[in-house]
Amino acid sequence: MADAFEPRLVNGPFDDPGLYVSFRYERRALLFDLGNIAALSAREVLKVSHIFVSHTHIDHFNGFDHWLRCALNREDPVNLFGPSGIIANVQGKLAGYTWNLIRDYPVVLTVHEIRGTERKSVRFAAAQSFEPEMIGHGPFSGPLVDEPAFTVHAAILDHRIPCLAFSLEEKSRLNIRPDALDGMGLESGPWLDALKKALREGMPAATLLEGRTGDGKRKALTLQEWRDALVVETRGQKIAYVVDALFSPDNIEKLVKLARNADLFYCEASFAAADEARARETHHLTAEQSGKLARMAEVKRLVPFHFSARYQAEPNRLLQEALEAFASGASARVR
Repeated sequence: MADAFEPRLVNGPFDDPGLYVSFRYERRALLFDLGNIAALSAREVLKVSHIFVSHTHIDHFNGFDHWLRCALNREDPVNLFGPSGIIANVQGKLAGYTWNLIRDYPVVLTVHEIRGTERKSVRFAAAQSFEPEMIGHGPFSGPLVDEPAFTVHAAILDHRIPCLAFSLEEKSRLNIRPDALDGMGLESGPWLDALKKALREGMPAATLLEGRTGDGKRKALTLQEWRDALVVETRGQKIAYVVDALFSPDNIEKLVKLARNADLFYCEASFAAADEARARETHHLTAEQSGKLARMAEVKRLVPFHFSARYQAEPNRLLQEALEAFASGASARVR
C-alpha cells in the first residue's frame, strides 16, 4: 500500500529549510518551518492545515508573509505551533500591515506557543483585523496534535534559544485487501476512505456502512464486518524533522527518543566534520553528527539538508559525510 504521507523538502539543501507533507488521501498538508516557500503553489499553500515552526531565525520564518498572502481566502482555520516567543513574532508580522479592508476574509490563525511544560494559544482572525484573542493558557504535556489518524510530537532543543524538533506519526495503517475486495465483487472508491475514517475515529462496531459492487449495487455491512472482511492493520508511517541543534548530551537524548524508528529522518547537516568547532560555536550539527543521530535512533532513511553555503563549491561533501556516518551501522539504509 502507498504511504499516507507524501513529504518533500520545499527547497534545495543549501536554501531555506522547510518540509511540505501532503496527505495522499485528503486535500490537506502540513508544513514544517516557514523559510522561503515561494516554490509552493497557491493551491499547495491553501491545503496547509497546520504549520510547525522550529524557531524564528529569518531562514526559518521569512515565508510567513508569503503564506499569509496566499491563505487569506482559506475557509478552514489554520494552527501554527512554535517555541517561546512565537505569539509575539506572529503579532509583530501582522502589525506590519494595514488591515482596514479585510473583514470579509475568512482566514483564522491560531498560534500555539510551547514554553517548557506550558502551552499558550492566541487566535488571530481576519474578521477582527487580526486583533489577538487569548483562547487558552495552561499546562502542556503530550503531542502538539492528536487526530484519529496521526500525531505530531515535539522536543525542545538547545540552539542558544529554544528550538523545536518534530515527529509526525501515522497511528496505524488500515490497508484494504484487494483480493477480498475482488472476491466480494466490490469496487474501490470514496466509501473505503469513509470506512477507514470511521474505524480510526472509533465509531460503534455495529454502525452500518454501504459499499459499492461492480454492477452499481450497494452492500451494507457493519463496521466490524467490513473490518473482518477487508482490513489489515499495520504500523503507520513516521517522519522526523530536526534543524539547528547543538550536539550535546541533552539534545542527543531528546532527538533519539523523538526520531526512534522513523521511516524518514530529515536532519540538518550544516557543517563538515573538519569544522566541528564552528558547528559547536553556532549550535548546529555537523553532517557526521547527523548520520550518528540517525544511526542511534535506528531510522530507516536519512535525508540530510540545511547545508551551510560555505560548501556550495563542493555540493556533495556534506551529503557524503552524513550518509557514510549513517551507513556505518550494519542495518542502515541510505537515501
